[in-house]
Amino acid sequence: MKRFAAALILAASSGAALAHSGAGAHAHGFLAGFSHPFTGVDHLLAMLAVGAWSVRQPNAKWLPATFIGMLLAGMASGMAGLALPGLETGIALTVVLMGLLVALAARLPAAVGAVMVGTFAVLHGNAHGHELPQAISAAGLLAASLLLVYGGNLLGRVSPALAVKASGAAIAATGVVLAATA
Repeated sequence: MKRFAAALILAASSGAALAHSGAGAHAHGFLAGFSHPFTGVDHLLAMLAVGAWSVRQPNAKWLPATFIGMLLAGMASGMAGLALPGLETGIALTVVLMGLLVALAARLPAAVGAVMVGTFAVLHGNAHGHELPQAISAAGLLAASLLLVYGGNLLGRVSPALAVKASGAAIAATGVVLAATA
């Protein structure tokens, strides 16, 4: 319970990364990429939720790796200049949906979960690819994303089920606020 409380405090102290304004919006380099997922509540919560939710999925231990792989694909699309319509709203909705899945301890068929998590990762990756278009920034972002997704997985394993569900509800509520302001 203390670990989840600490995670929620950290999440609440980060600001929303809702200003995905394109290349040049941030400094570039490994540390810029690494710090970015920790400074935006939308990315932070989505990645933690993917990890926590994957714990409860049957035959889906590879969901975190799917998220990271598709995050990379989404980053490549952003770096190539592909602009996805409604990106900010889509990212906020990923937070809502992942939070609901965690809160409800929803179980989905493995293929459905993989497609959903992969789609969410592409959205997040595309935004990151626009913001951090250098390879060194992408490497930092992927390293931080690995920590967050697998950190969420660890929290999902060691935290009481009720704490995980309550955290999911808080994540979903935060996502609703993000969607309303996107």
